[in-house]
Amino acid sequence: MITKSTVHDFSSRQQLQALQQLSLVMSRTLDLEQALSQMLACLQEQVSMQLGMVALYDSSQQALMLEKLYGVSAEVSKDVSQIRYRLGEGILGQVMRQGEAAVVAKLENEPRFLDRMNVYDYQLPFICVPILGPDAKPFGVLAAQPMESRPEELAARTRFLEVVANLVGQTVRLVGQANTQRQGIIEERDRLRRKVRGQYGFANMVGKTPAMRQVFSMVRQVAKWDTTVLIRGESGTGKELIANAIHYNSPRSNQSFVRLNCAALPESLLESELFGHEKGAFTGAVRQRKGRFEQADGGTIFLDEIGEISPLFQAKLLRVLQEGEFERVGGNETLRVDARVVTATNKNLEDKVREGEFREDLYYRLNVMPIELPSLRERIEDIDSLAEFLLEKLSQKQHRKLHISEGAVRLLMAHNWPGNVRELENCLERAAVLSESGLIDRDMIILEKSPMHPKPQPSMVQSSMSRYASAVSPQDESLDERQRVIAALEASGWVQAKAARILGMTPRQIAYRIQVMNIQMRHL
Repeated sequence: MITKSTVHDFSSRQQLQALQQLSLVMSRTLDLEQALSQMLACLQEQVSMQLGMVALYDSSQQALMLEKLYGVSAEVSKDVSQIRYRLGEGILGQVMRQGEAAVVAKLENEPRFLDRMNVYDYQLPFICVPILGPDAKPFGVLAAQPMESRPEELAARTRFLEVVANLVGQTVRLVGQANTQRQGIIEERDRLRRKVRGQYGFANMVGKTPAMRQVFSMVRQVAKWDTTVLIRGESGTGKELIANAIHYNSPRSNQSFVRLNCAALPESLLESELFGHEKGAFTGAVRQRKGRFEQADGGTIFLDEIGEISPLFQAKLLRVLQEGEFERVGGNETLRVDARVVTATNKNLEDKVREGEFREDLYYRLNVMPIELPSLRERIEDIDSLAEFLLEKLSQKQHRKLHISEGAVRLLMAHNWPGNVRELENCLERAAVLSESGLIDRDMIILEKSPMHPKPQPSMVQSSMSRYASAVSPQDESLDERQRVIAALEASGWVQAKAARILGMTPRQIAYRIQVMNIQMRHL
């Protein structure tokens, strides 16, 4: 039996305790259905308000749609999930239209009650309040039925339910904002994934020589599987680009691609970087940190310069490759990861194995699927295609269209390229900076000399340049004056007197043109 003290208790201590509990349960999750369910359960358990119901306005349907009904069976809940109320229809529709609470002392006396859900007790009261937005306009309703018929409590219970409706409104808005932000993040993630896949797609892999076609074929094949890959080649040949292409064209492309240059860190830091560490494992370890292998779980880890790691660390790496297990530095817990391993090196690992600097068992574990990248000197015929591809990238970077003359291409093809594609890219960027018109001519090409690699044999270059040999002539009428002067200088071995005779000029005339046209002379 409810006494006066119980009524008084509801209006003070009970309400405060219930609001504290409601604030807690509604702040624990961004799942709207879960938050509403916990809120309605709290109403029933804390303040005896049964059959709590939340309906939100759907502008596309132009009706109140039942969002959550608490205290009924799953079968009943399923049946009422499609119930809707138009504005002004029934008690719920009128509260939504007017934005004011409706209190019914006894449902059997209320003709506006439509009873579409067939769950409420006609002998008990019914309270329905609006859920208001920031503009004080309703966007939903909250309703519940007191378990006892106590008319003297109805005003207090209505005020209490209005406070709860404010909490519901805040929760609905926060969840909506979070969902919008999450959807934006998902869309941005998907856009970036598409962009990255486009950047590392097979269409962007430049090369037409047999050696590069073989590389592309191997990448397409190995990308399908989880096989460990060892990418070999000189610095600047594009080993990281190949690793990216393998990952972003594999079934793991939606997961992480984690990179680490093994030569960039000393052994003491390399272990912590790869395997992570526990809090207090060493000075400065103020918190637990996940290593690169944990970050790559489910995805791919790319270890560049793998030939630089010490024999002691090679044993630790071998365990991860064999068992997929490791411990963080300073920890005892054995962790398991599922990460595909792609490695790269510019070292001769076979020589390092023979010299005892690299473990033989690790070598065989890494060398499951080797991919050998040819140097740029071995793929001279690709220089024109590479130059066009790199200039397209530079054009986007500099927001202008860049072109390269055939004379400049011939000069590039005659270079020995000790720095490979990376050196070619730097060379073209320097030339682009020097070009005001966007046309890169031979005199703008600044090449670096290096004794690291021998110059390619004339026969190698000649076969690749044969189609250019007769393409540009000083007498070609399609050339402008500057291009004709450069063509004549090329034909004469950059001897001004000979170039002047080709063009029918005096040495003084051609010297003047070289000066005013800002042509950089070559000394061959």
